Amino acid sequence: MQTRTKSFAFLLLLLVVVGMDWIRPAAAQQALKTAIDQKAEALEAQVIAWRRDFHQHPELGNQETRTAAIVAGHLRSLGMEVTEQVAVTGVVGVLKGGKPGPTVALRADMDALPVTERADVPFRSTQTAIYNGQEVGVSHACGHDSHVAILMGVAETLASLRAELPGTVKFIFQPAEEGMDGLDTWGAKQMVEEGVMNDVDAIFGLHINSQTPVGTIKYRSGPAMAAVDNLEIKVIGKQAHGAYPWSSVDPIVTASQVVLALQTVVSRSVNVTEIPAIVTVGSIHGGVRHNIIPEEVEMIGTIRTYSAAQQDLVHRRIFEIAAGIAQSAGAQAEVNIRKMYPVTFNDPGLTAKMLPTLERVTGPGKLVEHELITGAEDFSFYQQAKPGLFVFLGGMPAAGDPLKAPAHHTPDFYLDESGFVLGVRALSHLAVDFLNSAI
Repeated sequence: MQTRTKSFAFLLLLLVVVGMDWIRPAAAQQALKTAIDQKAEALEAQVIAWRRDFHQHPELGNQETRTAAIVAGHLRSLGMEVTEQVAVTGVVGVLKGGKPGPTVALRADMDALPVTERADVPFRSTQTAIYNGQEVGVSHACGHDSHVAILMGVAETLASLRAELPGTVKFIFQPAEEGMDGLDTWGAKQMVEEGVMNDVDAIFGLHINSQTPVGTIKYRSGPAMAAVDNLEIKVIGKQAHGAYPWSSVDPIVTASQVVLALQTVVSRSVNVTEIPAIVTVGSIHGGVRHNIIPEEVEMIGTIRTYSAAQQDLVHRRIFEIAAGIAQSAGAQAEVNIRKMYPVTFNDPGLTAKMLPTLERVTGPGKLVEHELITGAEDFSFYQQAKPGLFVFLGGMPAAGDPLKAPAHHTPDFYLDESGFVLGVRALSHLAVDFLNSAI
């Protein structure tokens, strides 16, 4: 009997010890979450000040030298390992936590757009630059200034808690998300090619949205934003006097038939019950005079798809349609399709793992699943390398109307800065919760 009592007492003691070992990490993690929120709230005014400074000094793709210098200086002041001139003007900071663990990456894009700002704010951009051979206004008409400021806030938040981090956080400040004048490449693609993702286990990013209410985060598992390709078609016929059309092989008539037939790619070749696609001809040009049938007609457009198989199907049908119609008219069609951004694909497993984090950070009813977006993002290049999750952060005043709020890439683009602190909290918690879940 005495032996049984001692055994029971030992078992009870063991359960208490094991229980305490389980409770300690849970309590520590909760304390870390609380510290993140407190630090993020304390930094709100600084994040807004950073954003306004970047907003007044916008820089086009691969010209973000001032922005990059400020970012690099900030990361160094936090004790990070910093690499500059990654993919021309990019900056990468590495924060090593006090405990061993995996590596998570967080990304912000830094470039502005050739858009003249009209928004009535005291920090409105008046900058100009040469773009595509002409002087243009330059502004952060897509919100990348807020992305940089938010990620700087995340860097300061997590650096203050580095001793509690189980792993490494890599901060990627990327140039040229919008592309570069005259070049078909993007900052994310170049950064991946230069190895920034080699030691990364997962990556998170966000994009502010001027038509989503402040306090809201939107996400989607799987394909979220479209792959985009540039389409160029040249129809070559035979020039003739407009009074004698039988002497010509009319490329204008032929091109017109091609434009109409391309609409059947989506309506008849793509299974739209599974996933949509878009084929748009945005420009068509041929001829210089009212009574001359020209020799050539050129058209350009855009293609949007959501999977590699669908992309292959759409490309094949465009080639077949253009070539077939041209041949039937006695003309020739030269088709050139240039792949641009891949599909922005949120890894389903990673998305499912991080949804509780996003739900906790946003609060009830503030995490919303969004529809497929036909726009594109070069964050997709990171996702091709490693699992990634890309979400949208509300930047519209809470009482605003999404149908009336100025859209991205327009002169009146406007953001409610009160939404930035949620961005700092979201990226910070995503990084920390991922690191804790992986150990």
